[in-house]
Amino acid sequence: MADSTQQHEKRKRQFHIPTVEDIEKSRMDAEKRLAPAESMRDVLPFDLSSSSLRPPTAAPKASAPATGTTVPAVAQSSEVRTSHNQPEGAAPAAGSNQARPIASPAGGGGGGGRGSGQVVLVNELQRGNPVLECVRNVRWSYSKDIIPDYVVGRTSCILYLSVKYHRLHPEYISKRIDGLGKNYRLRVLLIHVDTDDCKIPLREINRIAVLGEMTILLAWSLDEAGRYIETLKAFEHRQPDIIKERVEDTYIARLSNSLTSIKSVNKTDVLTLSSNFGSFEGVSKATSSELSLCAGIGDLKAQRIFKAFHEPFIPEK
Repeated sequence: MADSTQQHEKRKRQFHIPTVEDIEKSRMDAEKRLAPAESMRDVLPFDLSSSSLRPPTAAPKASAPATGTTVPAVAQSSEVRTSHNQPEGAAPAAGSNQARPIASPAGGGGGGGRGSGQVVLVNELQRGNPVLECVRNVRWSYSKDIIPDYVVGRTSCILYLSVKYHRLHPEYISKRIDGLGKNYRLRVLLIHVDTDDCKIPLREINRIAVLGEMTILLAWSLDEAGRYIETLKAFEHRQPDIIKERVEDTYIARLSNSLTSIKSVNKTDVLTLSSNFGSFEGVSKATSSELSLCAGIGDLKAQRIFKAFHEPFIPEK
């Protein structure tokens, strides 16, 4: 009996869990043994006086307001402490003061029929169109939420039409243009010229495009049509100034730009005419014989310059 009691006492001492009072007493004894600069508070990696090691105390009751006014109940919130065991990247607890990650918006609205990012949206009606095999330099995907055949930007779209299909269904393109409404600023009608007898069909398509405020692009092969789609997508955010003619804002530059539009007149001839007649008005009032006296201006070129200023732009019937 005595042996069993001693074993029990030994096992009890082996699994003894110190209380808060024991830890406080040990800390006080250690601080007395250590130097003042090396207290137990600085040596241990955690704070022994933290409230997490003390038994929880009851929260004080909220006192009633002095006045008779009704104060809405507010949920009491304590200071949020970060747990060392919380995995990295886990969402913070509800009601915490930690910043939550903001979800980035989806790339460019695809649901509203607009182009998204670097992807060309393709209408389901174009499934099986061989021109899609020629679109290699930009990504594309089918979409059921768009009206045009291709959406290449937030305000840019393409309707695709072949001349052969127009000859079989002449009313098709008019209905497609009416379905666009006013949703897009740049409205391109991409026409694949796949027949030799295209003069009359193109004239009809041109009239429909003008009435529907469409811009016509003619492609003479599927590869060319695919390059048009790729280029319109690649230049989605470019300014139109890169394709505009750059004309210097000087008198000689504007005079040269005007007179060189006449056949066979070059910039050297412009300088010769400017030095002999002084201004654009002097050149326009000169006769054919006076123009032919200038160096480098022969009779044929003089007649062309004279006719450009004196003949009507629209020939009489």
